[in-house]
Amino acid sequence: MDWSLRTCGRRGHETFAPDEPDLRARLTTPTPAGEAWRCLRCGDFVIGPPRRSGPADQAPEVPRGRLLRDRVIMRLLAAERVGRALLIALVGVLALHLRDSREQLQRAFDNELALLRPVAEQIGWDIQGSELARGVNRVLDLSSTAINWVAVGLFVYAGMLLVESYGLWMIRRWGEYFSVVVTSVFLPLEIWELTEKFTWLKVALTAVNVAAVIWLVWSKRLFGVRGGGAAYHAEHSEESLLTVERAALNENRGRTPAAGVPPAAGS
Repeated sequence: MDWSLRTCGRRGHETFAPDEPDLRARLTTPTPAGEAWRCLRCGDFVIGPPRRSGPADQAPEVPRGRLLRDRVIMRLLAAERVGRALLIALVGVLALHLRDSREQLQRAFDNELALLRPVAEQIGWDIQGSELARGVNRVLDLSSTAINWVAVGLFVYAGMLLVESYGLWMIRRWGEYFSVVVTSVFLPLEIWELTEKFTWLKVALTAVNVAAVIWLVWSKRLFGVRGGGAAYHAEHSEESLLTVERAALNENRGRTPAAGVPPAAGS
């Protein structure tokens, strides 16, 4: 997929007219339909006035190619984090509801258990001693203080996920670091939960987190990996169309003979 063309098709072309005459000449061309300007994202010439203008150093940073693909991946991660945050916040709300209505829930559970017991005995299932019944009883036996702390922990974790999702969605450098740190801190707990009770949902969620940490650290050069922040920003700058055109312009100037100096023999 051509990520640059895909983005231009959705958002429109990003044309820019630099104040520097030599660089300006490389980004525009006359056509029978009028002046055309080169898009900083996809590189195509677009007929019509430029969207922006000014000194080249003040040109907007326009990601291209792989950088655009990386943005799509980061925003998918951000959306997944929002989904987790909402689910965890819902569990926190249910925990507070449980705190205020434990007695009613206990009576309702005991009544349902009594109704299911004859059916369970027919199929040979000890429902009273089952893991489901023990788990529900453990939850209902929690004190109000314990339930409050559980709810607080869930809300704090949901808030951290929302902060992480904001940083990833807005493509912030701090968001990448925050995501790696928060995800790594909770990975041992997720792995321990897998050893306690294996489910494919837990495996999928843990795999997503492991893949996200590895991908962010490697592709975004976090914590000094592959040259760190300096190499990361240099990579962004090198992929800028303005940087490429400026380098080509400087190279052409270096090859132009000085005034009054004849070209070398054979040139």
